[in-house]
Amino acid sequence: MPYSVTLPSGSKQAALVESTQADGKTFEQLRQECLQKGKLFEDPDFPAVDDSLFYSQRVPVNFEWKRPGEICKDPKFITGGATRTDICQGQLGDCWLLAAIASLTLHEDTLKRVVPHDQGFDRGYAGIFHFKFWQHNKWLDVVVDDRLPCVRNNLVFVHSADQTEFWSALLEKAYAKLNGSYESLKGGSTMEAMEDFTGGVGEMYETKNPPSNLFLILKKAVERGSMLGCSIDITSSAESEAQTTTGLVKGHAYSITGVEEVNYRGAKVQLIRVRNPWGQVEWNGPWSDNSREWNTIDSSEKTRLLHNSLDDGEFWMEFGDFKANYDKIEICNLTADSLSDDVRKKWEVNLFEGNWIRGSTAGGCRNYIDTFWTNPQFKLRLDHPDDGDKLCSVIVALMQKNRRRLRKEGLDLETIGFAIYEAPDDQDHQGKDFFRYNASKARSRTYVNMREVSERFRMPPGNYLLVPTTFQPHHEADFLIRIFSENKAGAMYVHTNTHQCYIRQIDKAISARELQHVLNNVLSRRKEVKFDGLTLNTCHSIINLMDVDNTGMLEFEEFKVFWDKLKKWIMLFLSYDTDRSGRMSSYELRSALNAAGMQLNNKLLQLLGLRFADENFDIDFDDYLTCIVRLENMFRVFKALDTQKKGVISLNMMQVKRLFFY
Repeated sequence: MPYSVTLPSGSKQAALVESTQADGKTFEQLRQECLQKGKLFEDPDFPAVDDSLFYSQRVPVNFEWKRPGEICKDPKFITGGATRTDICQGQLGDCWLLAAIASLTLHEDTLKRVVPHDQGFDRGYAGIFHFKFWQHNKWLDVVVDDRLPCVRNNLVFVHSADQTEFWSALLEKAYAKLNGSYESLKGGSTMEAMEDFTGGVGEMYETKNPPSNLFLILKKAVERGSMLGCSIDITSSAESEAQTTTGLVKGHAYSITGVEEVNYRGAKVQLIRVRNPWGQVEWNGPWSDNSREWNTIDSSEKTRLLHNSLDDGEFWMEFGDFKANYDKIEICNLTADSLSDDVRKKWEVNLFEGNWIRGSTAGGCRNYIDTFWTNPQFKLRLDHPDDGDKLCSVIVALMQKNRRRLRKEGLDLETIGFAIYEAPDDQDHQGKDFFRYNASKARSRTYVNMREVSERFRMPPGNYLLVPTTFQPHHEADFLIRIFSENKAGAMYVHTNTHQCYIRQIDKAISARELQHVLNNVLSRRKEVKFDGLTLNTCHSIINLMDVDNTGMLEFEEFKVFWDKLKKWIMLFLSYDTDRSGRMSSYELRSALNAAGMQLNNKLLQLLGLRFADENFDIDFDDYLTCIVRLENMFRVFKALDTQKKGVISLNMMQVKRLFFY
């Protein structure tokens, strides 16, 4: 069930940090336990074993897990401050993460939150470290031990140019733990890690089709502490990390670390500074480290801009060359402040969490008109234009949750996007005909298999309907939507008010007859189903299903769980009522039950048809609900019997008939 949170701009989201340890213990509790016992911490949640490294392949070499004190004599957590030269890529394809870490080092306050400085290898050392990451509107404190994968006493993955410094390697380990394994970090978008370091909102620009003020946008982004990355597209996997003649690498994630203008031969030249996380391999064209262009600018400017001109992977380019060679720019705004306007703005945030469920709310994109309308729908009300303007600025950011962690289960990023429609005045979930006859007013530029899709819009005041979707129907995923607006905007899940109204009425345990009254009142208002009213027997069946404490009544918490089930059953009915008759044929019932995970044999399906279908083989919604509630009860009985007998469960036809006919 989607739910929403409204956050004022500048709210202290970072103040609340949750521990991620399975035992619920905090970093400090674990460290003190280790110090008292005189033992170094060994993390039971992310042990030093092969499964923490790879999930889809055997470990290719003989790794050893070593603590920093076993790798060098005098290890340090941070030496001389954390800088972008502390991040050198190892044997893992996570350059996207390293580019984000390099950007992180340019923002001292943000760095200190992600990489707490209350830890090290001196006093209080217990082999335990912690790092803070943002995940789906929560700040998480991730604890790791300091055993790191090595080959021949060298770190295999991220490492510092200074072989006695270990903060970057430990940060990578914590991020690997957050996502399930080191292998889970292969391939990604710099934006993803930037958002996990900041809780910010991302925007993407294409250099071949840029806004006219792109340089100004980037300059303001750097000035405001935003994190920036860039990359060169590839046309095939063979081009991945292929080096060009100009020293750039295709399919590789870079950081943008500076934007400047200099006087060159009587004219202003726009320059941009880029860093390769490899720590080497640089641009060799104009304005590169040793190019002749530097000899014709003011010496103080040259000294300021080339204060560290070693072969460290960082280099300057003229902005025109940058646009010609790179394809994408990713910007993570630490707040949702506008980068394209002159005035710094504070934004209001509405947040929703929800899911796409196969056979229920996973309707796919507008191409699939028969199911598109079943996707979750959100009402957005824009009442107040931007200051001094007639339009309202809105950023919509749709994020799919936990997909990197689910890779080991064979799941990966879904292709996602969204559409925005001008909304009618009613509060109902809109049906197929609405989307058939109404065009969208705004939408994501494309459907893409990235963790987050975000767009900035300028729209007139009014009521709008936001529909987030996967590209294809029946693809399941959990999602998070953040809606940023310059002035306060109203936003709600379309069914929230109606449902919550009835939930609030249930402030005490209710009987079957009271439940019958509530449900008949709610369901009779739905125009898209044929509904004659639930019988008292059906309501008794519902209570039997949900009555955990065996009181014969439905308590408030039990009713809330049932309410969520009811909404899924309604969406399931509507998804498989393909002719929109408000009834379901016995054939459609079979498909709906399969989608609900109820595998029934032919005899039982025939029995359901005899019991619930009319002479035209149609089933009204009230009969459908009675059927699915009794099936849920039957499967609950099966589960209970299986727990007791630990064997095969079978019911004879007479027992089955009693479940459905009496």
